[in-house]
Amino acid sequence: MEPIRILIADDQTLMREGLRTILETQPDLRVVGLAATGTEAMAQVRALRPDLTLMDVRMPEMDGVEATRRVHEAAPEVQVLMLSTYDDDVLVIEALKAGATGYLLKDFPSEELITAIRTVHHSRGILIPPAMAARVMDRLADERARPERGEGREPARAGMPAATAQPTEPLTPREEEILRLVARGRSNQEIARVLFLTEGTVKNCISRIYAKLPARDRAQAVLYAIERGMTET
Repeated sequence: MEPIRILIADDQTLMREGLRTILETQPDLRVVGLAATGTEAMAQVRALRPDLTLMDVRMPEMDGVEATRRVHEAAPEVQVLMLSTYDDDVLVIEALKAGATGYLLKDFPSEELITAIRTVHHSRGILIPPAMAARVMDRLADERARPERGEGREPARAGMPAATAQPTEPLTPREEEILRLVARGRSNQEIARVLFLTEGTVKNCISRIYAKLPARDRAQAVLYAIERGMTET
């Protein structure tokens, strides 16, 4: 199996070098590039086409959220795992809207980062620490309860359905069921096993869900589901 090719984007030299040292101890991980700014990250993504980018939230020239948005537009196959010192629900939501596939705080143990990279890459799922995910869902639930044009409501970002937007076509019960499982971090293989379907059927259904929402990818579909409380049991 080919190693996971990783780009590290962080404006702190010690953080970049430290992350590279940690990751290169693993035979299935390979650091292919380093970037100190959001602009450099964009250039490196175009040149190297890594499998995954570790993206710092705060960087000069272009912040991590904007860099993630541009990476996602230019190379949607490149996953972005956001790293931050900020335990901020708004930043998590903005990162997901930009196309990030996960958000981790920088006080994580190295083993947790390595596991997160493997999980995000192989499952194509979304990774948010459970306590943070619960707060994000609560915040989105509060936003849903406000009037559509109520005071304090945050505008939707370009390319992401607003919380009040409706699908272009209604989701079928099966599509809703699959979307709920996607939003809970299940991989296509796991969904197929739970619902007694083939992986091909699940993949085709998810493509139809993307077209109906509309959503460009799994991250946006997950955010759409969270905004509507579809992850609640």
